[in-house]
Amino acid sequence: MNDDSPAAPVPLGGFVHDRFAEVQRLFAQRICDGTEIGASVAVSIDGEMVADLWGGWADEGRARAWAADTIVNVYSVNKTMMALTALLLADHGAIDFDAPVASYWPEFSQGGKGDIKVSQLMAHSAGLSGWKEPMASTDLYDWDKATTLLARQEPFWRPGTACGYHGITQGYLVGEVVRRVTGQTLSEVFRREIAEPLGADFHLTLDDRDDHRVADLKDAPIVEGLPEPSELMKNIATNPPLLVQATRTRAWRAAQIYAAGGQGNGRSIARVHALLANGGEVNGKRLMSEAGCRRALALQIAGQDLVLSMPARFGMGFGLPGDWLKTPHADCLFWPGAGGALTVIDMKARMSFGYAMNRMERGLLVNPRPHDLLKATWNALES
Repeated sequence: MNDDSPAAPVPLGGFVHDRFAEVQRLFAQRICDGTEIGASVAVSIDGEMVADLWGGWADEGRARAWAADTIVNVYSVNKTMMALTALLLADHGAIDFDAPVASYWPEFSQGGKGDIKVSQLMAHSAGLSGWKEPMASTDLYDWDKATTLLARQEPFWRPGTACGYHGITQGYLVGEVVRRVTGQTLSEVFRREIAEPLGADFHLTLDDRDDHRVADLKDAPIVEGLPEPSELMKNIATNPPLLVQATRTRAWRAAQIYAAGGQGNGRSIARVHALLANGGEVNGKRLMSEAGCRRALALQIAGQDLVLSMPARFGMGFGLPGDWLKTPHADCLFWPGAGGALTVIDMKARMSFGYAMNRMERGLLVNPRPHDLLKATWNALES
């Protein structure tokens, strides 16, 4: 093939209802102009998928097309799947968010933590944003070690007095409560109670038979001039070191890293969170009560986040509208994943939105790429 040969066409697939044509236009533009390597976006309203798009490439070398069933590591969007699992168990009476963590996990009372409530784990206010003891990257794959060290240590700040993003530890903390309550891993409960009933292709831990479907994440370039991270943020980033390359390994994909290790795509994110958007019932299947869903909206804590060094508002496991994300009204939930992934739930519009991609960008706020698609979605709903 010589240099004059035409470039291979950029793969694009999926559909949108006519009302959401602008979502399709923006998405296709970003795929075709190379803003994205590969990505997927989906919107569900009243439990029906009204936009389901994918395109581009699953690898930086552009050898594998991003297909309908391509999935990718979505980092902290995974926290919303973890939170939903805990909300479902609370709705079924298995977990009391107002109860002390130690009532389920007695060893947790060490280090003066006997009064920490489960709700404070959910809202990043327990003072356990990272580990104090040295952690190697491979220790993330050792559930017993990771949880035992957290049970022993003292909080970094007085629990309940401030929020501080529990970037990786939240998955071990909430996950251990779920394990103590159910006798099963959080990933097992999520799969059986949520993913399978909803037909959602989202995996908190991934079987090796699905490795061939996973898109490769491309790490974000270094950006000069960003604010100096807090000491607590440095602790999260370096103890243990968090390397994007690890997401391509079998060890990472198989591990119970519930705050960062999940694999999904726009469709599966939107399909799972249609449960919250529709008051606990999707396509005739009721998995939760409406009151149990709306507990996610209850403000737990707000103020300057000690880890992120910016204002934050946390509900029960989700971010609430504020400086991070402006929404049309207050009945919305959201959370971003490192690099650009995003989920948004609009309970008033009964809408759920999912975005996943493999080219990462640095920054803590909601990335402009999915935000524009989200804005186009809301504009369509208002038209």
